[in-house]
Order: sequence, then C-alpha cells, then structure tokens
Amino acid sequence: MNISHSLKPSLKSLGIAKRQAFKDLIQITPIAPNSLPLLIQATIEGVNLAAWSANNQELIKKYLLKHGGILFRNFQVKEVAEFEKFIQVVAGELIEYRDRSSPRSAIQGKIYTSTDHPAEESIFLHSENSYTATYPLKIFFYCVTPAQQGGETPIADTRKLYRKIPKEICDRFAQKQVMYVRNFGDGFGLPWQTVFQTDNRQEVETFCHHQGIEFEWRESNKLRTRQIRPAIVKHPHTSDLVWFNHAVFFHVSTLETGIRKALLAEFSEEDLPHNTYYGDGSPIEVEVLDKLRTIYQQETIVFPWQAGDILMLDNMLTAHGRKPFVGRRKVVVGMAEPFRG
Repeated sequence: MNISHSLKPSLKSLGIAKRQAFKDLIQITPIAPNSLPLLIQATIEGVNLAAWSANNQELIKKYLLKHGGILFRNFQVKEVAEFEKFIQVVAGELIEYRDRSSPRSAIQGKIYTSTDHPAEESIFLHSENSYTATYPLKIFFYCVTPAQQGGETPIADTRKLYRKIPKEICDRFAQKQVMYVRNFGDGFGLPWQTVFQTDNRQEVETFCHHQGIEFEWRESNKLRTRQIRPAIVKHPHTSDLVWFNHAVFFHVSTLETGIRKALLAEFSEEDLPHNTYYGDGSPIEVEVLDKLRTIYQQETIVFPWQAGDILMLDNMLTAHGRKPFVGRRKVVVGMAEPFRG
C-alpha cells in the first residue's frame, strides 16, 4: 500500500516544491508479508526524515506498536547528527549506555557503535538491557556503511516468541524468573569500570542498590553481581505479554563452541564472565535452552542493510542481534525512553 502523510507547513523544511503531490512523498509497505519491519521509504529526493517525523509522530507511534519495528529508507541520512536529531524528535533525549554487556565505543554524545565484537562473531538475539531494572523502550540503528558481505541485524517479534514457547516453559520462567550472574575483573569480558562507567566503587554500589543488584567485591578488585529479573513482562502501552530477557543470550551454552570451551577450561561455572539460572539459583535445563534457541531461530527475520537506513525498534516488542560480516561495516546505535519495569 502507498500512504502519504505530510503537512503544508513542513514543505520548506522538507525541501520539496509545492507542486509535488503529497501522495508521492512516502511509500509504506511491510518489508515482507506479515513480517517485521514495516518499511517507510521516501520516493523522491529531499524528504527530511526529522522534519517529516515531527509532523507524523502519531503515525510512527501507531505503526511501531503494531509492527514492533520500522525501517526508514531512502531519506538520504548522511550524518550521525541527523540520526541523533531524528531520535530526539520521535523519542526525546538519548540515554547513556550503562550496566553494559556489549563492548561499544562512543561516536558522539550518546551515540555508540552498535557493537565492537569481532566481525567473525555472531551476536545472539536479545532485548537491549532486559537484564536490568531500567531499560530503554526504544533503540535505533543507523547504517553508515553496510558490510561487503553479511553484517545484518536480525530481529524477532517477542510477542511471537512468547506465544510459540511451550506453556510449561513459560509457566516455569514466570514463576521462577531469571537470575543473571556476572563476574568482572578476570580479564575476560568487560571490566566493571566499563560496565558501570566509573572507577569509583562507591558509585558502583550506589547504582547497584538503586537497581536491585546484589554485589560482592572479591580479591584483586574483582566484582561479582547477581540480579533476578522477570522473563515475561507486559508491554506498558499494548499490554501484550512478551518474552523479554537475556536468559538464552547470557547462558554459557549459547557461546560459540571455541569460546565456550576456552572459558570452561579457565573458570569454574560460578566464576564465568556471565551465566544465567532460574531465579531460585537452579540450572536451566539443557533441553529448555535448546528449545528456546530453536524458537528464536524460527522467528528470526533478516534483511540487508543499505547505506542511510535507520531501524527504529520498540525494544520490548522486538529482539535484535548481529550476523558475522566481511569488509568495513559501520552501524551506530542510540537509545531513548528509559523505563523501569
């Protein structure tokens, strides 16, 4: 379907001649039938994404809640500053990436590299910061340079994940929740100074108290944390139940074989950089983890990046990951709308 949405006062800011018919400015179609993401693309040159979005915020909000993700294409976004402005228009001020789990580098302000993981590694699907008490409701990706090969950002509908997971597994996680155990300072994974963006122990302790994180300082300036979070939550705007957690992502069995073997040869299970359990501390069964990974795979949607693409995700409705890649790739990320679950 073709849908046009624009307002006359925005013509000048859009850089479009008055004679241009509004119906020709924007095309809105699913990227694939009954699939994520919804594709909103400019059909002519000169449509300014931030200006168009400012005049169509209710439309964007409605579509995002319905589909879970929107891919904006052909708006000729060429600068990170334009990407940042778009986020501010549709979601307000950006938030800092704290209680980190992925290595990222700051680009400017609160815009970061999507990840600094090596190109040959895949990143399993997850919902950003779902292991924390406060997480972003919105996450945005901007493709500056697509990879020569691979490097896609796979996504999956967390409502569909929840509905597809067998009831007995959902019931178990609903009752027990998920415990996340992380160890910092052993030379593997991120150091606690990077995760919490401070080298002051007192600031770390204050943050942990506020976020409901148990912590234990160990020898040689090492830190161990534990936090128990829900596995299934209700979306604050749609009331949908969603599969929203890092239970599979953080579990040692999800790591690539070589990395997993190296870590298990070096550390006892309790000293691993990160691992997950049921909230009562009992192990998550191998067959449960295998079933969950299969369901993620079945629900994964992959599309190729194009330079200038912006992917806007409702972080609770859509999980994301990364495919391995070849060549130079630059995808940056911003987050907004902090929400305490």
